[in-house]
Amino acid sequence: MARSKDKTPKPHKEPGRIKQMWQVFQMTRRYDSKIVPLLLVGFFVPLVASVIVAIVATDGNVLTLVLWIIAGLLAGVLAVLIILGRRAEKAAYSQIEGQPGAVGAVLRSSLKGGWVGSEMPIAVNGKTQDAVYRAVGRGGVVLISEGPRTRTARMLEEERRTVTRLGGHVPVTVLSVGPDSDAVPLHKLASRLRKIKPSLTKAEVLAVNNRLSSITKKLPIPKGVDPTKARPQRGN
Repeated sequence: MARSKDKTPKPHKEPGRIKQMWQVFQMTRRYDSKIVPLLLVGFFVPLVASVIVAIVATDGNVLTLVLWIIAGLLAGVLAVLIILGRRAEKAAYSQIEGQPGAVGAVLRSSLKGGWVGSEMPIAVNGKTQDAVYRAVGRGGVVLISEGPRTRTARMLEEERRTVTRLGGHVPVTVLSVGPDSDAVPLHKLASRLRKIKPSLTKAEVLAVNNRLSSITKKLPIPKGVDPTKARPQRGN
């Protein structure tokens, strides 16, 4: 009697790079009406510029003309990828802006340049869900409030005093992400951190982060839980 064939389900195949880019474009287009004209400009400006340069500067050399056109095509494709990536990131952040935990999502996914941050806040108002987050990097310690500044000012000041007491000479920068007119837009938070002037060495960044982490209160928000559904316990 013949053995039955193995019916083990095949592993899920990840979509290819082209399909992924198409999905990103479709998602971005739903929330960004400017994406199509921007991509067209990004592609055709380098291409047209290379063709003009090729016609003017090649003296009829066909090979050089072709190389210039290829260079223009490659530059156009690169411009499209850069524009799509930035607009897609902005569109994605626009979907969570204003929600509890949005700043934590940025700190988890977008920090670069030696910055260290946690998706878990260091202080939370249990009633309003306003929160304060902390990032440590070459620019010092940055405290980031999430919510209206009128409601987060007290928490920010308490955390600033804690950092000053433990950090000593470490510079402290305070940023606000919320409805205030001068607040930092969520999609610009990571770039705003990178613009802070470096003042610490890599070793000092590690030491300061370890020191602050050791005294940070453990908030009752389990790691991995959706921050929009988390409810910190009230003190007795």
